[in-house]
Amino acid sequence: MKYRVNLFEQLKSQPYFEKRAVRQLSEQYGLKSSTVDAYISQTIKRKEIISLRNGLYVSADFYHAHKSDISYMFYLANILRRPSYVSSWTALQYYNLTTEVIHATMSVTAKTTRDYKTKAGDFAYQSIQKQLFADFTLVKRSFTFFIASPAKALFDLLYFRTRQFTGVQLENIDALIEELRIDFAEMDEQEQRAFYAMVKKHLHHE
Repeated sequence: MKYRVNLFEQLKSQPYFEKRAVRQLSEQYGLKSSTVDAYISQTIKRKEIISLRNGLYVSADFYHAHKSDISYMFYLANILRRPSYVSSWTALQYYNLTTEVIHATMSVTAKTTRDYKTKAGDFAYQSIQKQLFADFTLVKRSFTFFIASPAKALFDLLYFRTRQFTGVQLENIDALIEELRIDFAEMDEQEQRAFYAMVKKHLHHE
């Protein structure tokens, strides 16, 4: 019991930690891998740590202290599935371009599509072609995170909603934006131009 408490006490201040970190720390006590696995299971049952996905955790204390910080949730989204960046509805909400209620942190990834439902929230990842895995930036706040530009967030939303712009004509784009109740007029003019350029380029290559 003493070893279990000591192990996780050392990881309490981390924004997240992996199983291998627990195993590395356990070496100073000469613990077996099976014992470490048992300690992790016990600590999850005690609600002292939260499982984000297999082999990835955060202490409950750290999560509850930072869960209201949007930069931490976006940071976690980036960590859960790499490489990825926050996009679509979530990014548009971050930029105050929609009032849509979002129940999951939505991201785009170069890997396969995947959803994670955790005690720390729901995280959704949509797979995009590698050549379109671009136009995101690193934001440095309390926690750093990658997020799509406003233009790319809207592009990504429409890209997935229309199944990669299948059957969509350029003249239909404004109607789609209005239908989704996106505050496009509030988007910076440079971002608006960038958005149309992305759509035109994609439709041209189709």
